[in-house]
Amino acid sequence: MALSFATPYNRAPRKLSRKLAPALPCGLALAGLAVCTWGSFRLEQTFAFTGFLHLVIVVLAAVYGGFWQATVVSVAAAACLNYFFVPPIFSFANSPANWVALGAFEFTALVISRLSLRARIEAVEAVARRREMERLYETSRRILLLDHRGESGDLIAALIRETFGLRAVRLFDALSGTTYQSGEMAAGAGQQTRDAYFLAADSFDPQTGTWYCVLRLGTRAVGGLALHDTHMTKLAATALASLSAVSLERVRALRREARAEAARQTEQLRTAVLDALAHQFKTPLTVARTASSGLLAVGGLTELQTELVTVIDEQARTLDHLASRLLSAGMLDSTDFKPKCEPLLLSGPIRDAIGRLDQETDRQRFVVSMPDPEAPILADRELILTSIAQLVDNAIKYSEPGSAIEIACTSNGTAVVLTVRNKGIVIAQQDRERVFERFYRAPETQHLPAGTGLGLSIVKKIVASHRGSVWVEGEAGYGTSFSMSLPAAGAHTH
Repeated sequence: MALSFATPYNRAPRKLSRKLAPALPCGLALAGLAVCTWGSFRLEQTFAFTGFLHLVIVVLAAVYGGFWQATVVSVAAAACLNYFFVPPIFSFANSPANWVALGAFEFTALVISRLSLRARIEAVEAVARRREMERLYETSRRILLLDHRGESGDLIAALIRETFGLRAVRLFDALSGTTYQSGEMAAGAGQQTRDAYFLAADSFDPQTGTWYCVLRLGTRAVGGLALHDTHMTKLAATALASLSAVSLERVRALRREARAEAARQTEQLRTAVLDALAHQFKTPLTVARTASSGLLAVGGLTELQTELVTVIDEQARTLDHLASRLLSAGMLDSTDFKPKCEPLLLSGPIRDAIGRLDQETDRQRFVVSMPDPEAPILADRELILTSIAQLVDNAIKYSEPGSAIEIACTSNGTAVVLTVRNKGIVIAQQDRERVFERFYRAPETQHLPAGTGLGLSIVKKIVASHRGSVWVEGEAGYGTSFSMSLPAAGAHTH
């Protein structure tokens, strides 16, 4: 195996060749000029023919060597033409032809060198832009493959720094107020990165070679980006800022999706547990109610015993009612649940819901107003009865004792609207959507009779299964009204 060693003797020619390489076009042009001049003179060619050959050599010197090398070749070409082809020959006597030739050569050198320089600059810029586009593509591809379980902002900053070969990258996420960094930034870079966001303007610091760009999602500023020690164009810097903004938003979207999926699975698990518990409660509650009802039917109890057994019977009935609600909630969550619809007048379920109330005094508080004639709907009778009974129960619990409770139905031809209006607390505006969430109770009801927080969520699911809507309104100084709208039978679509 042959080994080569660099010595001072073989390094010197290499250094010399590197120094002389820029002047090579000029040397070759002068050599070509000498050959053309000697050949034209020996072949007795004219001044015009030889001048054309010299012009070609000047053009080549301007293209490959630049203006100053072309100028040297121009002067040499004019001198050769004057000495060998302009009478008197073999002398440098000035003549108009000599000056014209020199002017033509010099003008050609100037124009061609400038055009050549511009072409080379554009070629270099095109290569740089292509390289920047390749890096942007590589950055976007690698960002898509990032593991977003950690601090994704740090990963994005490190990835940009590595792909573009930068000294440092700083990323400011204004939505979370977090700053991410990879590498060592210059002093004050953090504030300038924030200024890019606050001022919503891009800037370049030539002293440190740093781009400060604003992160935008559409037209909205969401952060800032600092790219330290770079020569990239503004187009590439702003494109990188847009890519960073989209990447951070994608990270947030993925995390929101993960949280939503976790919440959905938690809700499914909770529903399954409650459903199982409700089924398990049903059997002992049935036995307890049967025993208490039997004791009351047999008789022979003292007054105190009768009172105690009556309390047991009422509380067992309440527990049975709660278990039924839990089972209803589980049934409504089922994906294959479909209501059994039939033509129905709301006056029937309203009358039944009021009639189920235990206390006669509660039944007498309701004032029902129905249109004449009454518009029918297509609905599942038992489900609609459950939803109306829940609204009636809520009105009893959360209204002023003894106050009237109004139930009214209206129809506009396409929908039938039922409204239950009671005097009492007014649900705040910010809670009017949340009261239909499972297990949620408005702060205004915390000191009132306890509830499960399931009732209104069941109402919403029942109404939604019938392609209707439910909402709540508050009247300052009066109370609250709950309304549900159901499609009329003639407007119902299958």
